[in-house]
Amino acid sequence: MSAASNYLENELLDHVLGLGAKDYTPASNLYIALFSGTAATVLTALESGTGAQGSGNWGEYEITTYGTDSSASSYARTAVTFADAAGGSAANNANVTFPTASADYTNSAGSGSTVTCIAVVDGNSIGSGNVLFYGELDNPKEILNGDTFQISTSNLTISLA
Repeated sequence: MSAASNYLENELLDHVLGLGAKDYTPASNLYIALFSGTAATVLTALESGTGAQGSGNWGEYEITTYGTDSSASSYARTAVTFADAAGGSAANNANVTFPTASADYTNSAGSGSTVTCIAVVDGNSIGSGNVLFYGELDNPKEILNGDTFQISTSNLTISLA
């Protein structure tokens, strides 16, 4: 995963180059958010959209807390931590395990239960905060009732190129 959102790119450029507000402060906690839908569409929304649930925004594609049958799916953003960067990249230093789904995953776009993309965000509530980094999963994963989504230690790497 090496795509940075427009938000993060602008904040870092202003901070490093001494421009604009120069006030970027890293979040004290980072979270992984899960998204379903056609990867190209979701990635476009993650690049420049918002957490709103309208067309073209990433909020429309984030998994919701309600499953396909309107029962609670137990989805919640999950905290992630990273090891110190080396060689221009950093990897998660612990497993990131989401709650076991108590219903099939879905989202407000009705994109189904297959997680195609993830994002590192600075807010813990669905549709809130800012997308920092995002990417498409190498192997999309369908999450149905009883399934658990997990990113194993060192399997999420963020690189700056």
